[in-house]
Amino acid sequence: MLDVGNVTKLIGGMTILSDVSLSVGKNEIVGVVGPNGAGKTTLFNIITGISRPTRGAVSFDGEDITGLPPERICRKGIAKTFQIAHSFPGLTARDSVMVGAIFGSDEPMTIRDAKELSAETLGFVGFPGEKMDTLVRNLNVVELKRVQLARALASKPRLLLFDELMTGLTPAESNDSVELVKKIRAQGISILMIEHVMSVIMGVSDRVIVLDHGEKIADGHPYEVINDQRVIDTYLGDVGVF
Repeated sequence: MLDVGNVTKLIGGMTILSDVSLSVGKNEIVGVVGPNGAGKTTLFNIITGISRPTRGAVSFDGEDITGLPPERICRKGIAKTFQIAHSFPGLTARDSVMVGAIFGSDEPMTIRDAKELSAETLGFVGFPGEKMDTLVRNLNVVELKRVQLARALASKPRLLLFDELMTGLTPAESNDSVELVKKIRAQGISILMIEHVMSVIMGVSDRVIVLDHGEKIADGHPYEVINDQRVIDTYLGDVGVF
């Protein structure tokens, strides 16, 4: 489904990504891990059109999407959540998700249909029903993350990119999010996810990719990756905790 081929990104003479290649198949969950500054978010920004690669290419369903603007990539079926739960503070939760429904897909969408899809999607991600008409500025962090996720899902993606979805959550909230990731995959959506919580990555990923200083140093089954000596030395440390 997704193919990233030999992507390199230079910024101000610094190499942020160096010759990185990866793929995501249909209905697959792929985890991306690595220390801070490894290039993970830059990679996601290149895939979703927020940033252009210096070299290399990105294709989706066999079509070259390298350098397309984010809105066109979204309409082709790739959506992304952000580390910081960006939203529209002056809109309600329901209206914020309607933005994704109306503008995130090429499918025609009436206001009425968008309102129904928004409520349905907010319910799917576990957002409190009584807060659907609450202004986004008055929501807590967990609720903001749910709205952001619902807005991405409302665009009807075939590939969803999570950038640290579990950050700032309690263990119980993280467990709920893991179950939600599995529910999303069950709907036929492939997932590429950045996460620092290795127990989460191990629990949901079919494969794990490790980046370090802009280079891919491992790509394989989770238990193969956590036993890779280079991964242990550069990122994991004591793997006994897993």
